[in-house]
Amino acid sequence: MTGLTLYRHLDEMAPWNDHLQVLEVIGVVDEAPDVKTFAFRSDAQTWFRYKPGQFVTLELPAADGPLMRTYTLSSSPSRPFSIAVTVKAQPGSLGTRWMFDNLKVGSRIKAFGPSGDFTLHDHPAAKYLFVSAGSGITPMMSMLRWLNDCAPWTDVSFVNCARRPEEIIFRRELELLGSRMPGLSLGFLIEERSSRESWFGHMGRIDAVRLSLLSPDFREREVFCCGPEPFMRAVRGMLEAAGFDMARYHQESFAAPVVEEVAAPFSGDGVAGDRAEAIPVRFAQSDVEGQCRPGQTVLQAARASGVRIAAACEFGLCGTCKVRKLSGEVEMNHNGGILDEEIAEGFILACCSKPLAPLEIEA
Repeated sequence: MTGLTLYRHLDEMAPWNDHLQVLEVIGVVDEAPDVKTFAFRSDAQTWFRYKPGQFVTLELPAADGPLMRTYTLSSSPSRPFSIAVTVKAQPGSLGTRWMFDNLKVGSRIKAFGPSGDFTLHDHPAAKYLFVSAGSGITPMMSMLRWLNDCAPWTDVSFVNCARRPEEIIFRRELELLGSRMPGLSLGFLIEERSSRESWFGHMGRIDAVRLSLLSPDFREREVFCCGPEPFMRAVRGMLEAAGFDMARYHQESFAAPVVEEVAAPFSGDGVAGDRAEAIPVRFAQSDVEGQCRPGQTVLQAARASGVRIAAACEFGLCGTCKVRKLSGEVEMNHNGGILDEEIAEGFILACCSKPLAPLEIEA
């Protein structure tokens, strides 16, 4: 891309479309031990429209087959020409380790989204409390960056927990924002000292006493929490014990779906009652005729028929398995992974849709 075509005004560009464009890596930054930020732009010079705190699903072309991994955006939609994810490589993690080893500037990967409803835009308030641990800081950083760009006077109490000082992700940027945002109050809490970096701040694990110390007026705030499940469970318990209005508590969590065995396709030898209850499903692009047994989703029927539909969360949250319904009706129970206008255009989420009549989908 030449310098003459590198810059275009936003009103000259279309929003990014996950069905048409892929992401190109434009930067890789080390944030903390085993933590990197990967920045992307569209390969077609489009801009990114999303809410701070939402996530994308990346399709990682690993050697043993594509890996679908969901990551929260750490970037802010107030800077719409690129997006970024900040990821921590946990022991045994496959997708993140693949990214560490393979993604370089210029690499291209497919992505789906954005999705998710963990965002302050859906819960406007006069005062916020962000509570995070480890890589759970990423949606908070997206929201805080947006506030810094668009509403820097907002009253935000930010409590971040880490094991050691050097593991506080975005620490220097947070301290800089603390000096620029008059309404931002930062509270860091670490579990143990380190020989690599001195520490004179708060120590220990989050509890009712430390929460009151770091955010004395937490009962007056809209609370957003993200981190490991035991951490979020502890924060929920503290707030409930303190009489907090839990309608103003929001947490980001990607629960593991229940893995269900996919039945084999029909051989024609089943009992008559089973055949009568099965619903035909045609996969148009694959030119495959399948069957959906009672209780099966479109995604399960596709797998049983040898048709690949990309999927990550498999409980209607990430939106990765979005496909167009060409004909027929389905019952769809999703968790926010699809927009009303997309449903109106004929899209469904294969992981949480069950046919009600003979169905044809674009897959």
